[in-house]
Amino acid sequence: MKYILFFLIFFPVLLQAQYKYGLTPVTLQQYQQQVKGDPEKELVNLTSAIPGIVLDIRYATTNNFTGEVIYNLPRAYARKPVAEALKEAQEEFSKHGVGIKVYDAYRPYSATVKFYEVYRDTTYVASPYKGSRHNRGCAIDMTLIDLKTGEELRMPTEYDSFKKEAWPTTPVKDALIKKNRDLIISVMHKHGFRVNASEWWHFDFNGWQKFEVMDIDFEELE
Repeated sequence: MKYILFFLIFFPVLLQAQYKYGLTPVTLQQYQQQVKGDPEKELVNLTSAIPGIVLDIRYATTNNFTGEVIYNLPRAYARKPVAEALKEAQEEFSKHGVGIKVYDAYRPYSATVKFYEVYRDTTYVASPYKGSRHNRGCAIDMTLIDLKTGEELRMPTEYDSFKKEAWPTTPVKDALIKKNRDLIISVMHKHGFRVNASEWWHFDFNGWQKFEVMDIDFEELE
């Protein structure tokens, strides 16, 4: 009985300390209940759902702007309609001889907090007061690869560049780079995504507002 009383008293305090920016994200148990009521909210493993998709999950390595390993597993998940739309985009890209390489997809809220505390410019990292589209399972960080060689197509900047050259509206002098950027943006727009204003690689799914911010680790999903 005393342990139950301790939990009831101190758990809300611990939760408040953990989520200090005013958001209380959905947990695994809450997510499972939501999926029972609405299968569209399921987080789908993209490698299982989309044949030929390639992953380069940078936050499962030190090769990212934090210089730290953020994820214990190199996984890419997205909500069911997001995965379905991305699969359609992959099929269209293949007609151009290219395919999708994913850098990041669903991102636990705790990672968004980490990013903000490392780099507080919300031009390039999401505000923990609102959460990210990634936290909702409705954003994809990606580039394109040549299907014959597996090589990445040339783009205006590297992934996670905090330069104005990464903005999709910044003029590009190199004709090939412009062509590649135009291709990724146009096809993704056609299939229900919108490019982020400061990141050519970041695409938000139309209708992301219907999905909740989550803080569920990949290990929990597996």
